[in-house]
Amino acid sequence: MSEVNKSPAFWRSFPIFEEFDKETLSAIAALATYRKWTSGTVIFQRGDEGNYMIAVLSGRIKLSLITPQGRELLLRHIEAGALFGEMAILDSQPRSADATAITATEGYVIGKKAFLDFITHTPNAAESIIRYLCSQLHDTTDRLETIALYDLHARVARFFLATLKQIHGTDLP
Repeated sequence: MSEVNKSPAFWRSFPIFEEFDKETLSAIAALATYRKWTSGTVIFQRGDEGNYMIAVLSGRIKLSLITPQGRELLLRHIEAGALFGEMAILDSQPRSADATAITATEGYVIGKKAFLDFITHTPNAAESIIRYLCSQLHDTTDRLETIALYDLHARVARFFLATLKQIHGTDLP
């Protein structure tokens, strides 16, 4: 097992785990299994069972939707330091997109059963995860508001403000 996996700093770098204490981070690390994916590997497809999440150590993964006619909508790129797949293991819904490694990628997989057992027996961790997910929902609401209700100039200004918040990690107006 990689030393990075054992590092509380590595696991705390993911916003979903940033409130965890050292002991809780060590418990998360113990749940994780190291994996590698070669460029072009389909990690999962839309509709697959959501039975794990991935903490990306290196590489790049694209999340996309592909129509039956072959048209592709790129949702986002996942890079080192990002975690994805957490929603599917928490809500027991199928995967909502395809995930494909676009470069050689390394990461840690945390299985659904182990993670759900962990949060069931660690209420403080569960509360922290709920706060994180609520913040994600608030962010999505803000983005939808910007897209739907503001003119182009205001959308650009709100985009730059959100980018500054993300870069500086502060609560700007």
